[in-house]
Amino acid sequence: MNSPVLIACAHGTRNAEGQAAIRRVMAEIGELRPGLRVVEAYVDVQEPELGGVVEGLPEGTAAVVVPLLLSTGFHIKVDVPKAIKSRPEVVAARPLGPDPRLAELLATHLRAAGLQEDDGVLLAAAGSSLPDGSVDSEEQARLLGELLPNKVRVAYGASAQPTVPDGVASLRAELANDGGTGRVFIASYLLATGYFHDQLAKAGADVVAAPLLPSKVLAEIALERYDAVLESLS
Repeated sequence: MNSPVLIACAHGTRNAEGQAAIRRVMAEIGELRPGLRVVEAYVDVQEPELGGVVEGLPEGTAAVVVPLLLSTGFHIKVDVPKAIKSRPEVVAARPLGPDPRLAELLATHLRAAGLQEDDGVLLAAAGSSLPDGSVDSEEQARLLGELLPNKVRVAYGASAQPTVPDGVASLRAELANDGGTGRVFIASYLLATGYFHDQLAKAGADVVAAPLLPSKVLAEIALERYDAVLESLS
């Protein structure tokens, strides 16, 4: 029996470098699982749009939508279910985060950027209007904090509080109140460069670490999310 199609569904970005990074993840999923059909889709900005991709599948084709997104939010709770509601043979996996492997990747990028023990870390997530998104980001920050001796706090690019500039200012004040002289590092909890990552440079931190990609870890997690759905259906 053929494996269900894996629909790799990303947010979408107008940034060419970010587009290439996401497409590389999609290619890596196929490289790690030869023979698996991997289909590209997006929930915003880019085409092909997820709903159209699902509609374009031949009737009865089993598929798993794997969100290349880092937390539960509007796209996971609303856009994905809406796109698949008329096709019971198409189901959705959970997003890529939170995950301990993402924490390890974030820590690696922070250390590469020069993080020292007396510095503070602000995990900067895209943000969601739904509370689940903040819960997921806070859990990712907790996982990162388990790997680092530093203070780790969370802030958001949009739709949630605190904002990244406010988070930077608050963490800087917290470090100063503790008598420290450490810097404020932003851990970019974003898949790739694009609008939100560009905004981090304007938030007042001393250092902004690289986003998560490129890394095959994201493709590995995506396949694990796909397999978990198949296991639950078996």
